[in-house]
Amino acid sequence: MTIIRDVRPTEIESAYVEKPFDEAKAELEANGYNIISLEQFAELRIAQGEGSRVANYGSRTKEGFLYVSKKGIFLVGDSPILANAEEAANCNRNGEEFYLTQEQVEESLVNSVQFKDASSIPTNRFEEDEITAFAFGRSAGEYGEFLKETGVKEMPVYLANPEKRPFARQAWLHRFDVGNRSGLNGNLGCLDYGIAVRGVRRVEPRSGETVSIISTPNLTDIANYSRQFVPKLARKDFEKGLETFFRK
Repeated sequence: MTIIRDVRPTEIESAYVEKPFDEAKAELEANGYNIISLEQFAELRIAQGEGSRVANYGSRTKEGFLYVSKKGIFLVGDSPILANAEEAANCNRNGEEFYLTQEQVEESLVNSVQFKDASSIPTNRFEEDEITAFAFGRSAGEYGEFLKETGVKEMPVYLANPEKRPFARQAWLHRFDVGNRSGLNGNLGCLDYGIAVRGVRRVEPRSGETVSIISTPNLTDIANYSRQFVPKLARKDFEKGLETFFRK
C-alpha cells in the first residue's frame, strides 16, 4: 500500500500517491479518491495552514493545459488526460506528447479559460484575474490573501510551446513557499514519472457520531500562543528557530 493519507478535515479527506500518473490515478480511485481540483487544493491549504504537508508539497491536479496551434493556450477544468491516463502516460514513456483529436479539443474547451501570456499573477488580484478566478473558483480571493500573508506576492505561470498538433499536459500546483511561490505549471510532462498525485474524498460521519473540527495550527498560531510561555529576551531566537522548523 503506497497511498499516504495526510489530511483529515471534517468532511473531506485527502491523500497522495507518488507513482506514474496512470498508476497513481488508478490507486487513488480504487480507494475512493478523486484527483484534487485546484479549488479544492486551495481550500485545503487555507484550512490546514502554512505549516501543513498539503501546503508544502505540490501535486498534479485534475485540470489540464491545452496547446492548440493558431488558437492559443487554455486551462481546462477537466483534462482530457483524465479519461485517457494510460494512453497519455504511455505516450510520455515513448518520448511523445499526448496529442488530441479535434473532438477532444472541442469537448475540453467547453469549460476553459485562455492564457494571454505567461505573466506571474499578483496574489492581491486572484479574485479579479480571469485565470486564478477560473482555477481557484470561490476560494480565489481567500487563497490569494493566504499566499500574500506568507510572503508570496505573485504566482508564476509556466507554459510550454504549442506545436502544429494540439496536445495536453496535466496541471501541477507547486508548493507555496517563497521559492516556488505556489506556481501554476502547465509545462510539466513526464506522466511516466513517479511524482505526487493528490486525491480527495468525502467522509460521512457514522450514525449518531458528532464530528469535531481539529485544525492544524500554523506558524503564526504557534508563535502567538507561545508568547505567554517564552521569555521576552528569548522570544526572537525562539521564533526564528520555529520558522526554520516550519520551512523544512
